[in-house]
Amino acid sequence: MGYKKSEISTAHIVQAAIRVLARQGYARTSLMDIAREAGMSKGAVHYHYPTKESLIFVVLKTACDAVQQRTIDAWSTGGNPFESLHASLEELWRVRAERTDEALVVADLLAQSLYEEKLRPQLADYYRLAAAQIHDYLSTHLYAIGIKPKIRVELLPRLVIGLLDGLVMQAFADPEALQPGDVVYAIETMAQSMFELGSPAIQSASEPPSPS
Repeated sequence: MGYKKSEISTAHIVQAAIRVLARQGYARTSLMDIAREAGMSKGAVHYHYPTKESLIFVVLKTACDAVQQRTIDAWSTGGNPFESLHASLEELWRVRAERTDEALVVADLLAQSLYEEKLRPQLADYYRLAAAQIHDYLSTHLYAIGIKPKIRVELLPRLVIGLLDGLVMQAFADPEALQPGDVVYAIETMAQSMFELGSPAIQSASEPPSPS
């Protein structure tokens, strides 16, 4: 099924906005900058999004969906739930540490929200969506086989996201301080400590292989 011209134009504007915001930051980006990046007139952009702020929710949702898709793809590479969890955490870290456009936009908007109160509702929605996506995936794939959280389920994805976002901000400032393998192992260990491992088979699957 084809898309309407307006839907294609809107998606084109959003992708252009992500690129410009990642490159220049929110404070230094105007609708004219986004229009120029999209190869459109400012009037055409203004028709879909009257202000820069009106773009932010869509930009954040698009960024969140992109990260979710990468994480789901990584999950599917694991041979058991713990390998899948490890691969997913690696991808959640990688998408941030590689300074993808999506990660840069979120980091910049988060910093700007300290001074721009009008950005906070959009960021709150972003974090609710990101937490819900992680929770839904965990509940489908882990809880179903008897792995249950020790803490309130709504809090778990918030903790994982908070750890990742906080650590990546440190990595932006001091790239040599954090090694990817150490970060993923530490977060994985903490995450696993927040679950009850039901059956002996599940417990053994979570243990690292013994040296040969």
